[in-house]
Amino acid sequence: MRISEMNWMMVEEYLKRDDRAVLPLGCTEQHAYLSLSVDSILAERLAVEAAEPLGVPVFPVLAYGITPYFRAFPGTITLRVETYMSIVRDILDAMAEQGFKRILIVNGHGGNTPAQGFIGEWMADHPGVRIKFHNWWNAPKVWAQVQAIDPVASHASWMENFPWTRLAKIEMPA
Repeated sequence: MRISEMNWMMVEEYLKRDDRAVLPLGCTEQHAYLSLSVDSILAERLAVEAAEPLGVPVFPVLAYGITPYFRAFPGTITLRVETYMSIVRDILDAMAEQGFKRILIVNGHGGNTPAQGFIGEWMADHPGVRIKFHNWWNAPKVWAQVQAIDPVASHASWMENFPWTRLAKIEMPA
């Protein structure tokens, strides 16, 4: 279930029986002919599809990340590492304060990996909270498939090209 489809009273009731939540991390950056929101779309979609059958709430995707290397492309928005880490910290602090104690972060953007290192530090300051950081492309079966098809696949390649990341009326090159 998406937090956006809940009110505070529903969340309060949920927290009486469960303490899990999912936080997707994305980015807004160029992806060639694909949507600028590819990383956000993929992180949120994976999070929702994994959590919904379990009744675990999914927070809205953090749609901005660390992507200074693509700043020259119009529409790309990057945050400074310091700013990004502060935002992630504030989100996790609020979630923990409200009673979420088991949090899965689904990351859709490689540039956000400084947050992965930060998570251990954050948990040391919040001993009652457990966080798992998951880069969707590093899942063993996903990565094995990528390696089997094209070991150099990466950003804006076929591995991010899905019907839900393509733009209407944009013809893809051969």
